[in-house]
Amino acid sequence: MTVEEFKPLVDEIIEAVSSVYIGNEVVVRKTLAAALVNGNVLFEDYPGLGKTLLAKAFGRALGLKYTRVQFTPDLLPADILGTKVWRQNLGTFELIKGPIFTHVLLADEINRAPPKTQSALLEAMEERQVTIEGETFPLERPFFVIATQNPIEFEGTYPLPEAQLDRFLLRLRVGYPKTEEDELAILEARLRWGKDDPTVDLKPVIDRETFVGIQDLVESGIYVDRSVLKYIVGLVRNARSDSRVEAGPSPRGAIALMKVAKANALLDGRNFVLPDDVKAYAVDALAHRIVVKAEYSFEGVTGEEVVREALEKTPVPKGAEKR
Repeated sequence: MTVEEFKPLVDEIIEAVSSVYIGNEVVVRKTLAAALVNGNVLFEDYPGLGKTLLAKAFGRALGLKYTRVQFTPDLLPADILGTKVWRQNLGTFELIKGPIFTHVLLADEINRAPPKTQSALLEAMEERQVTIEGETFPLERPFFVIATQNPIEFEGTYPLPEAQLDRFLLRLRVGYPKTEEDELAILEARLRWGKDDPTVDLKPVIDRETFVGIQDLVESGIYVDRSVLKYIVGLVRNARSDSRVEAGPSPRGAIALMKVAKANALLDGRNFVLPDDVKAYAVDALAHRIVVKAEYSFEGVTGEEVVREALEKTPVPKGAEKR
């Protein structure tokens, strides 16, 4: 199938998820764009903004298996990955698969688990496989993690190490409803649903095989001109060379930005990437990969600010359409 044939399906997915996740279609689009390239998403925002509802809605709309894990200080790696149990009557070990054997994994409050448990996700997030007692098991496509963490509550938490932050394609912030009308729409929707979980009535728009087909199209059917690649490299290098930065985005960050820009092109019904696709995701894909020097961090300088300034001083290429 072509971009033109898949575009109505993509629009229907966004419409279905937005029917239960009220008020912020931009977040829905960005989460879908990440999912289209098997990208992991970190939601760093306050409680009660619908992050769990969004993850569950995506699982149902895409016809995928969805699993939620509440991260706690006593959570062990085996609680996520699974373990092998000796069956005496069979005289052999049996693999008991953990919740990671799914398509959409919601890691709720991921920073509440100790580093050893957090690191259990690394192999799965990067290589789409897990190793249990020396044996490697591939995870079925698609697989991506949607993780949440509270940005203001630090007691009893373990900050994510830079290596794990780098495995998240995007870091998104939902934010409070922007207007009184937006918040009123949420209350009115709750009255219509008559239940706390409206996703139970959400019908799949597509199935797993179709979604994997869309992912394959993003990978091989979206053109990226060399001028756009140079724009991404220039943007990343400008952010990295900022005098306020201790450590900047690695080539993995540049690859992440390129991949999600391709997905955004498909969401807009194009088979080629424009510089605007890169701009739309630059902050979300790069800011969390930047470590600001301590003296500037104390002054309030953030990775988001560094990326926005890099966007301003990086020349935008012209004529990047498909040739």
